[in-house]
Amino acid sequence: MDLSRRRFLQAAVLTAAAAGATAACGGGSGSSGAKDSKNLTLWYWSGGLSDKVVADAKKHFSDISLKTSVVGGDFKTKLLTGLRAAQSAPDITGIKGEDIASFLPNADRFVDLKTVGADKLVPQYLSWKLKQATTQDGKLIGFPIDIGPCATFYREDLFAQAGLPTDPTEVSAQLATWDDYFKAGVELHKAVPKTFLVNNIGSVFTMVVGQGTQRFIDEDGKFIGDQDHIRAAWTTAVKPYTLGIDAKINDNTWNAAISGGTLGTEIGAAWHALDISNAAPGTKGKWRVASLPGGPSNLGGSFLAIPATSGNPEEAFKIISWILGPENQARGFTDAALFPTAPAAYKLPALTGGDAFFGGQKTIEIFGPAAEKIPAAYEAPADAAVSAPFYSELTSIEAKGKDPDEAWKDAVAQAKQIAQRQGVK
Repeated sequence: MDLSRRRFLQAAVLTAAAAGATAACGGGSGSSGAKDSKNLTLWYWSGGLSDKVVADAKKHFSDISLKTSVVGGDFKTKLLTGLRAAQSAPDITGIKGEDIASFLPNADRFVDLKTVGADKLVPQYLSWKLKQATTQDGKLIGFPIDIGPCATFYREDLFAQAGLPTDPTEVSAQLATWDDYFKAGVELHKAVPKTFLVNNIGSVFTMVVGQGTQRFIDEDGKFIGDQDHIRAAWTTAVKPYTLGIDAKINDNTWNAAISGGTLGTEIGAAWHALDISNAAPGTKGKWRVASLPGGPSNLGGSFLAIPATSGNPEEAFKIISWILGPENQARGFTDAALFPTAPAAYKLPALTGGDAFFGGQKTIEIFGPAAEKIPAAYEAPADAAVSAPFYSELTSIEAKGKDPDEAWKDAVAQAKQIAQRQGVK
């Protein structure tokens, strides 16, 4: 599985820039036409929901016919095509986390879920995640499937060789800041020369940006990617490179690096555990999970939405709320590594048990508290496109030895050009 979910998300950022972040629901209004209220359709992508829960939903809602389609390829493009006509649009659809912001300006193409029952359920779900699918005038167009609370995955055996703390609680406390983390990386690399701390500095940049309450564009549509909070994230990200603890992996060699001990830690979302275990099954029992340095951050997480053309929005939301109820979210975690958006699920056995790959550690003790403390940050429709030059320039530092200050200037200049083309002030 060379293309891990994280690398897929990073690739999606770069693709968004190249594509120019096409308007989410362009092409005019969908054509009108009555739809059958007893025959509903659900679109999602492979791994986007638990197939077992979806199958059970068909049985649970036996008074209607629920037809499901696992859509391959470019899901967003196919959804946009489907939305152009009422008869081709699904009644319920997934929307990927990296795409939700681009749909908000066209919220009228979707049902405001607060009008069909979501208003009563909102308190049971993470407020910061709901905010990502909420328009500035308060309409909720997506109900959260999953999230990606982030942490530090580390090799306990390699930490022990370097004389570093090995217990997750101690690692969380002693590597609480990014500087503490980098200092440990220097000690690790000195003791085990083949082992590096981070896979690439773009991953650090992603984590630090996600720890803040501002990103690249503010709520007034103004570009702020040249301001102190992004510059500070850049400076932090570059440190592993200058300290010589960056593995500079920006290609398909990650699997070999993770299985062969080239990487002593990984910073990533809860779902990244599946990437690690798939890539390095021989390291089972050697990994542990600690809190992310610098505070909670999130990476990924998607939504279910109801297009405005749905034949039965009320019934559609009943299906959504059943699929995404706490008990079924816990099943989704077991079946598809979908980390729940309803905190009540964190107390259920599917999440409270020990994980053998991580030496029996109850990883929910790290991910659960992080999930509830992730800062809410506005993500503009053009955020992915505008942020892409920063990642390209960080890669240039690693691959070409480009001066970090020059790379910063070039990243800002390119981002401003993209922002201007996107209509960002």
